[in-house]
Amino acid sequence: MSFDKEKYRSPYSFLFFNMNLRTKTLLIIVLVGIILITIVINSLFINLDNITTNFSIKNSQPSFQYPFGTDWMGRDMFSRTMKGLGLSIIIGALASILSAIIAVLLGLSSTLGKYFDYVVSGITDLFLSIPHILLIILISISLGGGIAGIVVGISLTHWTPLTRVLRVEIKQINTSTYVKLSKNFGRSKWWIAKNHLLPLLIPQIIVGTILIFPHAIMHEASVTFLGFGLSPHEPAIGIILAESMKYLSNGAWWLAFFPGLSLLIIVLLFDVIGDNLQKLLDPTQAND
Repeated sequence: MSFDKEKYRSPYSFLFFNMNLRTKTLLIIVLVGIILITIVINSLFINLDNITTNFSIKNSQPSFQYPFGTDWMGRDMFSRTMKGLGLSIIIGALASILSAIIAVLLGLSSTLGKYFDYVVSGITDLFLSIPHILLIILISISLGGGIAGIVVGISLTHWTPLTRVLRVEIKQINTSTYVKLSKNFGRSKWWIAKNHLLPLLIPQIIVGTILIFPHAIMHEASVTFLGFGLSPHEPAIGIILAESMKYLSNGAWWLAFFPGLSLLIIVLLFDVIGDNLQKLLDPTQAND
């Protein structure tokens, strides 16, 4: 007896598969965006004072009451994980936006002349030659740590890929006919950058900013896992994972599993947004 897929297919799935690529992409971006915004809003309403200690239920395994279990102090790991994810997303958002601003400024500066282009290229190669983790730690320590130190450290180390993309795009645009005509009519370099370069660079800037998110979040978690940047009392994912290492040998696997899995899901969600946004902004694919 054969199984008829068409007979048992849901009408909602039929509707989804019959959407064009643009509609599917918009739907995916909206759904993923709602999930991420919900996590951030939920984390803002979680008060650390309400995550009380209860040693009578310490290191309890996951249950209906505590989906992620409890830690060595009897604190709810689900609340701590959600708070940490919200903090990571906020740090990633701030760092990504600042990185994009730096990339745009340096990319446009390369249009001021060959000397400026060489300087931008040299600075980019210099920052690419230094390991990001080491540079983030040094910058964070020099600024006194905290969220501000982490954000600045990540911002000053993650602008390089987007800057390279923008420099290539700018050089290609500068060879176009309308840019040459603007120069012949005596338009300034600032006018050309504002009216010709920036409008065409917006898709690359948006996608580049979104794709910085996963790297920013992972580096924030890595630095806090190593014990730099944020205070040990902050419920950051890196700090939660670092603390859980002491109890894995006792069989408390959930202390690291759920926070680590949640962080991985968040990173993958940002990758999904970036990939689909790139399809949406690509005129060759958007209307398929």
